[in-house]
Amino acid sequence: MRVVVLTTSYPRPGFEHSGRFVADAVARLDAAGVDMAVLGPESYRHFGLTEGGGVVREARRRPWAGPLLVASMARAVARERGRADLVHAHWLPTAAAAYLARMPYVVTLHGTDVVLAARQPRLARLLLRGARGVIAVSNALADEARRLGADAVAVIPNGVELPAEPGTEADPPYVLFAGRLSEEKGVEEFVEATRGMRTVVAGDGPLRALVPDALGFVPRDEYERLLAGAAVLAAPSRREGFGVACAEAMAYGRPVVASAVGGLLDLVRDGETGLLVPAGDPTALRGALDRVLADRALRERLGAAARAHVAELCAWERVTDRTIAVYRAALEHP
Repeated sequence: MRVVVLTTSYPRPGFEHSGRFVADAVARLDAAGVDMAVLGPESYRHFGLTEGGGVVREARRRPWAGPLLVASMARAVARERGRADLVHAHWLPTAAAAYLARMPYVVTLHGTDVVLAARQPRLARLLLRGARGVIAVSNALADEARRLGADAVAVIPNGVELPAEPGTEADPPYVLFAGRLSEEKGVEEFVEATRGMRTVVAGDGPLRALVPDALGFVPRDEYERLLAGAAVLAAPSRREGFGVACAEAMAYGRPVVASAVGGLLDLVRDGETGLLVPAGDPTALRGALDRVLADRALRERLGAAARAHVAELCAWERVTDRTIAVYRAALEHP
């Protein structure tokens, strides 16, 4: 079985952190015996849309470039005809390229693509029903996909590596924020809620000015050190398809204070693996963080349960096996 992964986000020089979770999945699938190939931003003309603020933000600035990007991806996919059995499109817009190239495809929905799809429901329905398989990384996204017309959706979260040892919390403790510094990640709420707290912010984005001490995107080994030393991760997203940073912190046995939205609800069980707060509520976020920071025993209990939950939900073996099952079903039942 030869599968071509089509994605607008993939690690490359200057963008090493972009689409890392896609690259990790490709490596696992390849190791499991699937012949994997990748069509990323270096494989087609992307008109700059895969750089800067990301495809969605850049497409708003240059709407004329969106159709050209899809056409360019479709030509790249068409060149694989006769060599590949299946296209795995990450994000719904890339499925349009596979559709135009008349290649059988499955599509993984990650979050922002579903938000955009709701504005074009007829096109979304066409692409979802044209797919031989639909994967959603969370139950919330699966529900949205079904509302948009998907017939059968497999819920397969992003895989997460579980470290052998969770590490030792730093002294004094700090609150970690990891991810893109953008509006939908709740950066403004985080800044307001954590005034006076010891915080570490790993990430970059359009709201960087609000967090002048942010470290930017850090190397992987440094990021893992930050996860291991954190007392708690704050994930105050206004919307979230899955929550990779949340899952990674939980793998290190760290409790998470998260907004009760989207895929974060699959990861954080309130009072069990972390604490949930209403999205857009910095007062509630502050109260939950204060509660966790004031009680080391609570942190340890929540963190242990978080690690066990992610070990089961996001185990790479489970994620890889279920993805291969989607591939096989797609090829067996056109």
